[in-house]
Amino acid sequence: MNRNNTLSQNKYLQIPFYEDFYIPVKYKFIISNTIAIVWFVLSCYISCGWVISLSKHTTLFPAWFIVLFIALIPGYLNMFLLTSLLLDKPPKFNQKDDLPPVSLLIAAYNEEKCIAQTLSSIKQQNYTAPLEIIIVDDGSTDKTRDIILKANMTNTKLIKNNHSGKAAALNRGLQEISHGHMITLDADTFLHPQAVTRIMTRMLSDPNHTSAVAGCVLTKNSRDSFITQLQKWDYFLAISSIKRQQSLYQGTLVAQGAFSLFKTEIVRSLGGWSNCIGEDIVFTWGMIKAGYRIGFESTAIGFTDVPVTFKQFARQRRRWSRGMIEGFKNHFNLLYKNISMTKFLIALDLLFPIIDFTYTFVYIPGIVLAFLGKFWIAGPMTLAVLPLTFLINYVMYKHQSTVFGELNLTIRRNHFGFIAYTLMYQLLMSPVCVWGYLEEIFGCMKRW
Repeated sequence: MNRNNTLSQNKYLQIPFYEDFYIPVKYKFIISNTIAIVWFVLSCYISCGWVISLSKHTTLFPAWFIVLFIALIPGYLNMFLLTSLLLDKPPKFNQKDDLPPVSLLIAAYNEEKCIAQTLSSIKQQNYTAPLEIIIVDDGSTDKTRDIILKANMTNTKLIKNNHSGKAAALNRGLQEISHGHMITLDADTFLHPQAVTRIMTRMLSDPNHTSAVAGCVLTKNSRDSFITQLQKWDYFLAISSIKRQQSLYQGTLVAQGAFSLFKTEIVRSLGGWSNCIGEDIVFTWGMIKAGYRIGFESTAIGFTDVPVTFKQFARQRRRWSRGMIEGFKNHFNLLYKNISMTKFLIALDLLFPIIDFTYTFVYIPGIVLAFLGKFWIAGPMTLAVLPLTFLINYVMYKHQSTVFGELNLTIRRNHFGFIAYTLMYQLLMSPVCVWGYLEEIFGCMKRW
């Protein structure tokens, strides 16, 4: 478990690569980036013919721009992720004997369908220290409050609040927290029995300047629809692996509200959560700007309900996209003050709006043109990236398989969903993300 022990005064985190051989994280970062850059340069060379062919229809600069953002930069990011995962070798989990009490903070609004399951999962925790549960009912109009009262859980405080949004509800609950560590938990998140123990053990094992640890959130309702099947693989493969990569380089970029552990006094000192759509992104980047580190524990698992329809999915991902833009609006100076590996990863987020715009307005039309026999944009060269995509997904799958094996969990077979995710997911995501970026850039009304 103790992947992030400091082994030198300069606090470079070190991880066993072979039994008695350690590579400082600084050098893992350099190795991964070097391999990714070499891949990028070779890809540029190989793509010259594609660019020349495309320039006959667009001129040279647009041709390079298109190839850069639909193939070359995504290739660099994928290779950077792949090599990082291959270098990441966390040791086995070692539970701490003396665990401190912890508070669980839940903001609930019209959660009658799921709150009972969430409370049941809290009852089943194997945590050996006291658990305090603070639930803020944010003006629910259904039976949420009655279900909470009927659960008759000890050490629980139910606070009634006028409906004012998640951030306000969390800040109201923050006033009632009595322990030095607190977990934010969505009302529809079902915790694995070892989740609280594992996330707290990670906090106690990480460097002292760690202010939060993000848990691993996976889908609970993956069988409900085609869109939930796709999201299963997004959470299981991409989101968890990216957090693993970010944690390796000393800073997870989002301590998500669905399941994360915080040091209470640090949350209070920073003023709690801002009233915005991406309150967890904005607050996490605020912690990073204040000099704190955010960890990640891949074996501390919570299962959450994901959107069932495409309309619900699009609304959620638009919020996420807006949240990233809000993060840059509030903390843009992160990019040029005290450069670090974590801030380099934040800077990479600047590429995603451009990639999504290019996919939406160039690559997707290019696929339509390919069906008409015009392979200017989509064609043999774009198909060449599929082996790398499947390789990355395989490596991510193997990492998560190890986690599930450690927790005695079974991976649901869903071959069709996996293939559809690999081939289609980005084509669905990019237009939705672009929609969210534009809403935030032009100041459209915020809807939670």
